[in-house]
Amino acid sequence: MMKSVLFWKITTLLGLMILMIIPVTQLMNVIEERSGYRQSVVGQVSESTSRAQRILGPLIVIPYIEREEKKDDKGQPVVQRVRHYRYLLPESLQVSGKPNVEVRKLGIYQTQVYQGPLKFQVKFGQPDLADLQRSNVTLEQPYLLVALSDSRGIKSISPLASTQPPTPFEPGTRVDTLPQGIHAPLQLAALQKEGLDADFTLTLAGTSSLSLVPLGRSSELTLQSNWPHPNFLGNFLPDERKVTEKGFSARWRSTWFANNINSAFHYDDGIIDEDKLPAFSASLIEPVDHYQLTERAVKYAVLFIGLTFMAFFLFETLTGLRVHPIQYLLVGAALVLFYLILLAFSEHFGFATAYLLASVACSGLIAFYLSAVLRGKRRGAMFAGSLLMLYGVLYLLLQSEDNALVLGAGLLFAILAGIMLLTRKLDWYQVADPARLSGETPTGDGENRFRLWK
Repeated sequence: MMKSVLFWKITTLLGLMILMIIPVTQLMNVIEERSGYRQSVVGQVSESTSRAQRILGPLIVIPYIEREEKKDDKGQPVVQRVRHYRYLLPESLQVSGKPNVEVRKLGIYQTQVYQGPLKFQVKFGQPDLADLQRSNVTLEQPYLLVALSDSRGIKSISPLASTQPPTPFEPGTRVDTLPQGIHAPLQLAALQKEGLDADFTLTLAGTSSLSLVPLGRSSELTLQSNWPHPNFLGNFLPDERKVTEKGFSARWRSTWFANNINSAFHYDDGIIDEDKLPAFSASLIEPVDHYQLTERAVKYAVLFIGLTFMAFFLFETLTGLRVHPIQYLLVGAALVLFYLILLAFSEHFGFATAYLLASVACSGLIAFYLSAVLRGKRRGAMFAGSLLMLYGVLYLLLQSEDNALVLGAGLLFAILAGIMLLTRKLDWYQVADPARLSGETPTGDGENRFRLWK
């Protein structure tokens, strides 16, 4: 077996396949590096404007001080004053916004920045403070709180129109666990008597995404934007949504029965684990990252190289025309170069255009080269056409992730069926006969001699 021409041919091809894995691996590293550059640009834009915004509020905070008498180490009585917070969540919360998205570029990279008004309409009931009517408890002035991820995004905010006179907002949240945001002072007597119906408009800027924590017993968020590629994330999908080329509109609704947010606020210790609260979220970035698509395409590189080498091997076997391993290697290098061209062009022209340019360029190069290797322009064109068909199937695989397994399985089945059809009458023992290479005529009736493709 070790003297068999077929054995050494297959061994050489496997070695070439393993050798081609090296540049494919390097391509994956290049994609990761370029994607990291793009993420750093997004971070720079966010640091220059404001980050993704997550809105917690409005809610009413009622601070109070409780005096506790304890004894120190010497047994002497000591009075400690401990500040607590009582939170009052809204009965209803309605927010409507129109964030306008703009593209910001830094070099060849870009990200999205949004800015627009958010109109808040909120209703609070009367707080139940009966348990705080004690001699050792002092109630302080309550205030309306709106916490944000990045206060730099606040462009303007109107006063609370429902109070007389209208109450302006002040910077800060006055709660240690919520470092960024705004607050508006309220009157405790009026709050205990009538509750609060408040409305105000907050003009907010941010990047990447916009989220709202549905604090109300019933909450509703309505967004309209000029961005045509939204991605609805978070814990709740919108109940209504419409996406067109000119933008999108979406509406979310939720209640405490669905989100159980009211149980997440501890009345007396003031601890809020904001990150674990559910939210309505809309992502305002490119829905498909060309770096991710290119990375997925590179994962098929070994399959493409293997199929091309197999096609050359079958051509040799069926026609008797010899192809040198260096020629295999050069064609494999052209196949790998396709992915590098795809990555480079996609940063400038988008993935679809870059894919078309890279596939046509590499297929044309291979057709020109194979016309001489295979001794015929028709044969070179046939290989190039088959390669373009494979690139077309790969593009469908990349664009239809849900059907990728079905398409891939169908492609492999068709290729295997074609190989079995072409080699069904081939005498592999005769292929492995060294006498074939020396020009001698193998013994036998000649029925299974090699045939040219027709």
